[in-house]
Amino acid sequence: MEIRVPRLGEGVSAGTVVSVLVKEGDKVKKDQTVLELETDKAVAPIPATESGTIAKILVKEGEKVSVGQAIMKLSGNGTSAAHSPAQSAAELPHPAKPKPAAPVPAAPSQAPQAGAIPAAGYQYESKSGFAPPASPSVRKVARELGLDLSRVRGSEAGGRIVMADLKAYIANLQALAIVPRQETLQAAPAKPAVPSIDFAKWGPVTRKPLSNLRRTIGERMVDSWTSIPHVTQFDEADISGLMDLRKKYNPAYEKKGGRLTVTAFILKVAARALKKYAALNASLDESAQEIVYKDYCHLGVAVDTESGLIVPVIRNVDKKSLLELSKELAQMAEKTRQRKISVDELQGGTFNISNLGSIGGTHFTPIVTKPQLAVLGVGRGVLKPVIKDGKTVPAMMLPLALSYDHRLIDGADGARFIRELVEGLESFPEAELKLKDKEK
Repeated sequence: MEIRVPRLGEGVSAGTVVSVLVKEGDKVKKDQTVLELETDKAVAPIPATESGTIAKILVKEGEKVSVGQAIMKLSGNGTSAAHSPAQSAAELPHPAKPKPAAPVPAAPSQAPQAGAIPAAGYQYESKSGFAPPASPSVRKVARELGLDLSRVRGSEAGGRIVMADLKAYIANLQALAIVPRQETLQAAPAKPAVPSIDFAKWGPVTRKPLSNLRRTIGERMVDSWTSIPHVTQFDEADISGLMDLRKKYNPAYEKKGGRLTVTAFILKVAARALKKYAALNASLDESAQEIVYKDYCHLGVAVDTESGLIVPVIRNVDKKSLLELSKELAQMAEKTRQRKISVDELQGGTFNISNLGSIGGTHFTPIVTKPQLAVLGVGRGVLKPVIKDGKTVPAMMLPLALSYDHRLIDGADGARFIRELVEGLESFPEAELKLKDKEK
């Protein structure tokens, strides 16, 4: 039996092995985690599909693996594991961008010709002139699918090809096929190679490989910044009264396992504002040229981790009490910092909030993350002198920065939205902080 990389989430086809939790000879139970895989921003546990004994580990830490790839062999009930190609992640093909070519739709009858694509550049070389060794049944399947067996790497003695090799080859072809449609139809010209700089000639240096998470963040930020026309609206909210309410009610919240933070208040206020100004809770479907208005309110909250910025999503914020939000915020942040957050918990956000108040600084320009249309940046509250009723009084002023996609959101709408946030924070109703009977 083999343990293979399962489907990891929508749009996720590969990951990097961060830890192998078992060793050969270990007995495992069904659904026991045997390996941890880093995919984009999440670390996903990979479970054993059956109970048994780990017969062979096919990957090692740091290797990149694809969905469907065998990572371990499992034996159980005294039976040895079925033989299959022990193909390492290094041998797997990486999806390559096609060369520029005019789009030519392939007819269904032409699909089997995909077998002509070499997997990892392998080509069987025969000194005798004979075809690669394989059983009649394997040859029959390959013939029916239109596969070229000389491109399939055999795992048996003498390079003999078995059915498991054929399945692995087809899985590799599927990985090759996972290329965005836009890149397939309109291949961009190749970028010039970036010259390598020898920084060591000016002094001592330390080099570290770019992590999968850091690389993913970089790619998404570049895509969002270069394809979305950003406008950032700035404002400040007087949260002096809000801080008084927080001080008054926080002890009761802490007894219930919650903690009143500025972010919890912002979540409540933002959810109300997004219901009123639905355009900032929407997305642009560029392929269909349609605006998608969402009836749900799922807010992403940026969490600073040792590996980089990760944005888990809190769902249905508009339907949750302040106590529920304060508890979920704390739990989600801790889970994210431990890299135990799942891929599903990072998807589906309609609006993001990035609060740097605990670190410091005032205004900054947050980047909108596709497919969202807006993001709110929050700085540290600062005690400032302000004029009220003709008198100068101290007030705790909270800096806010709203970035939005100017293709769909006009400056007037952005200004109205951020003013709605300011007014919501400055006049937050005390009734919403009182615990309900069921919460008590």
